[in-house]
Amino acid sequence: MTDLLARRARLLGPNLPTFYDDPVHIVRGKGVWLWDAEGRRYLDCYNNVAHVGHCHPKVVAAICRQAAVLNTHTRYLHEGILDYAERLTATFGHGLSQVIMVCTGSEANDILLRMAQAVTGKSGFIATDNTYHGNTWAVSQLSSRRPPVGGYGANIRRVPAPDALAPLGGSAAAQPAAFAAGVAAAIAELEEAGFGFAGFMFCPVFANEGLPGVSPGFLGPTAEVVRRAGGLLLADEVQPGFGRCGSHWWGHDWLGVAPDAVSLGKPMGNGHPVAAVVARPDVMAAFRQAFGYFNTFGGNPVSCAAASAVLDVIGDEGLMANAAAVGAHLVEGIGALRHPLIAGVRGVGLFVGVELARDGRPATAEAAAVVEAMRRRGVLIGRVGRAQHILKLRPPMPIRREEADIAVAALADALAGLPA
Repeated sequence: MTDLLARRARLLGPNLPTFYDDPVHIVRGKGVWLWDAEGRRYLDCYNNVAHVGHCHPKVVAAICRQAAVLNTHTRYLHEGILDYAERLTATFGHGLSQVIMVCTGSEANDILLRMAQAVTGKSGFIATDNTYHGNTWAVSQLSSRRPPVGGYGANIRRVPAPDALAPLGGSAAAQPAAFAAGVAAAIAELEEAGFGFAGFMFCPVFANEGLPGVSPGFLGPTAEVVRRAGGLLLADEVQPGFGRCGSHWWGHDWLGVAPDAVSLGKPMGNGHPVAAVVARPDVMAAFRQAFGYFNTFGGNPVSCAAASAVLDVIGDEGLMANAAAVGAHLVEGIGALRHPLIAGVRGVGLFVGVELARDGRPATAEAAAVVEAMRRRGVLIGRVGRAQHILKLRPPMPIRREEADIAVAALADALAGLPA
């Protein structure tokens, strides 16, 4: 392992992040399971990239078939991208009926920003102060993980994020209005500064904010503020999309809000690099007129074959219903655990957050210890939230109840090893 880490640093550069203090050398995956180089098996309770399960045979076969026939870009005519766009947009409402295909969620979110600029003619953007929307220069301005060199752009406002431990406005009931008030104040600042307001980007379940327990209707007051100001609602569906919420295909439909454009990413190709933007025709027309966008690999035939196979598997295997049932079972199981550090257990389908706090303050060190303890027990999870104190469970969609029970048992054991 030491030699592998040294080789990685020599060839890929310093400070390249890895999961876990003792990094895992993964060599194989199948379904919800991963195996390391020593043959040890791990239950994957973190990975939404392998949305329909690691190395799903139908997705692998679709990629291989198409790669053996043709792979090229969209300046040649090809039916694969059109067939996929028809299938994908059939899952959307709100007039979201046109598609741009790209390779990553970062690219997709970058396009969302430019769409809003094209529609409004303005350049001011708003996101929460505890979020992540990707790695391009533009979307990194919205993300809180690493502040950009030189600070955030003057045309960016980052508003206080919803929070379960310390809710905006002092209570869960007051939080929707308080959040909307923050957005309204940011819009006023952008207008006063001369940038104007182009759009508000959000994750419908506020995933990187720590899954703070918002409920359907939470964003209603904010949506009204955004609409009155002439800005666009830009929904980042990279984490909650493709049925993970269990009750709906898309997180914005679960939340009860109608976005102007939506970004899709990681789960779309089950590990194959494919992503997309879905927008209303008027929004798409403004963007095409302003930018004439082209992406060499976006929408190539192999990517479309992979993405189409993912849609097949979600439907054929009933994975949305499975997300609803197993997600509820997972929340129930974790909710039954008794430990003084557990401040809250929240879930939306197969997306679960477990907030750890001590005396009302985030228990960051303890959350880090639990993640490492789970890894030693053969279960892979992550953590999220402003203080990285919220355990994040986001397993592939085919996880079964008995596998969820393995995760709950490992969590109980890991928590028992912590000081009370």
